[in-house]
Amino acid sequence: MKIAIGNDHAGTDYKNKIINYLESAGHEVQNFGTNSSDSVDYPDFVHPVAKAVSENEVDFGIIICGSGNGASMTANKHQKVRSALCWTKEITALAREHNDANILSIPARFTSEPQAIEMVKTFLETPFEGGRHQRRVDKIACV
Repeated sequence: MKIAIGNDHAGTDYKNKIINYLESAGHEVQNFGTNSSDSVDYPDFVHPVAKAVSENEVDFGIIICGSGNGASMTANKHQKVRSALCWTKEITALAREHNDANILSIPARFTSEPQAIEMVKTFLETPFEGGRHQRRVDKIACV
């Protein structure tokens, strides 16, 4: 799979661990995130991920900021993006199964690095259920 990842200063360590995990699992990663812990503005690193997802350049996106909220709000401004703020692997599974989420937003200040890796694994391995959920997903976008 091809995965885009972006982060602000709060998510740099998480991003590096996630990239190592993804590459060791055979995935191709596009890194749009900062490599520093110096304060930056998360939209600058989230918009490129969301654009790559919305234009089908990648299969999925992963975004990381302190709370996950700002990153997810930013990503969800893009058409065809369904970014889900997740803090457990159970919430992550539901975001894929019921909402066909295509971007995982991780709150670095509220999850551990091992939790984040488990969420990424769950996100990539959980299929969308479709069925009644497809009808709901079809109603998300504003056009």
